[in-house]
Amino acid sequence: MSKPSVLTIRVPNNLKQRIEITAKEQGVSINQLAMYMLTREISSFEAGNKILSYWHEIDKNKIFDDFDSVMQKVKKRKVPKWDSV
Repeated sequence: MSKPSVLTIRVPNNLKQRIEITAKEQGVSINQLAMYMLTREISSFEAGNKILSYWHEIDKNKIFDDFDSVMQKVKKRKVPKWDSV
């Protein structure tokens, strides 16, 4: 792990109180909770951006064509009553 550095942020009092309460409930320090939550959210944000960039590169018609191709391989059979609209 790299050498830790200090990051000071300003948050509204209400958020600070919520962070303190959550950290206490979880049995961790505010610092540990903040690191966990920031890491989780940054990872989620990065993953979302990666997915968006992937989808921007793909042609929508190709997706539908590929879907239709797969669906043609599915056997035709009667739909049970419980699964019909």
